[in-house]
Amino acid sequence: MAKVGVVGATGYIGGELLRLLITHPKAELAVATSRKEVGEYLYRVHPNLRGFTDLKFSEPNIDRISDACDLVFTATPHGSSVKIVPRLLEVGLRVVDLSADFRLRKPEEYPKWYGWEHPFPDLLEKAVYGLPELHRDEIRKAPLVANPGCISTSAILALAPLAKVDFIDLDRVVVDSKIGSSAAGAQPSLSTHHPERSGVVRPYKAVGHRHTAEVEQEIGALANREIRIALSAHAVDIVRGILSTTHLFTTREVEAPEIWRAYRSFYANEPFIRFVRDRRGLYRLPDPKVVVGTNFCDIGFEIDEHVNRLVVLSSLDNLVKGGAGAAIQNMNIMLGIDETTGLLQPSLHPA
Repeated sequence: MAKVGVVGATGYIGGELLRLLITHPKAELAVATSRKEVGEYLYRVHPNLRGFTDLKFSEPNIDRISDACDLVFTATPHGSSVKIVPRLLEVGLRVVDLSADFRLRKPEEYPKWYGWEHPFPDLLEKAVYGLPELHRDEIRKAPLVANPGCISTSAILALAPLAKVDFIDLDRVVVDSKIGSSAAGAQPSLSTHHPERSGVVRPYKAVGHRHTAEVEQEIGALANREIRIALSAHAVDIVRGILSTTHLFTTREVEAPEIWRAYRSFYANEPFIRFVRDRRGLYRLPDPKVVVGTNFCDIGFEIDEHVNRLVVLSSLDNLVKGGAGAAIQNMNIMLGIDETTGLLQPSLHPA
């Protein structure tokens, strides 16, 4: 039984990590840290955990964490993890970091997308981008796994199977993502205040979204050339979930079986990829409503013959497959256990 800890466990992602870990059959939650809530029961901050654990929040003390844990999740804000992760690695812990601090391989990308110089460029070379569908073998032996962003996960999983086919124009890729309020985190602001957030379809990052860098990095690596992605993000009136609509243009007429072959061959035996393109029923294409609380990413598509356009839709729960669930999947791989352990359950419906 591996002993694990969560550093920065009071946010929504931290709470999801705790929820998944306390019932995990192969991992024991040993430490959950918070500077603000030291000595408080976990369930006072995350009320859904009442009756499941009597663990209390503790100080983020490196010595105590290293004594108690084999592996640590860092769920701290962007720019904070980079101060903690090197110290955890120094004491021999394996780390899954859920911030953006180690996702980009090139240090020169950090001033462009995050506004600061990366202080540990050597660790960027060692960190593995934590998308199992692309990097499972590297994740298995990695000391540091950089968990992907939520929007980038939805876009990369939609695009990856098409990066090497001969009928997609990769110089014209547009991703339109709509995301729920939990992606803004647990700390309120004017934009997340209920009277301002409720009922909106608000373009909050029409251009220049930070997750663009991750999508370009991963799809560029698959295509073996530089890729530029046009990504826009909208806040919508749901709590959880992302729906990314990716617009691609084909270089010739294509038919559905060609696209199915690309996706099915790329994602053969992937446990958390589901294909959704039904002819009957209400949910004929991916919809975030039916993945809430799960580690699934649903993918579907439609062909627009009028303009040779392929529309790929991908949906996931931003806090699970887009965050804590992917982190648990990475942990499972790192520990050498079945990667679906603790993660296979259907969503609630209706939700």
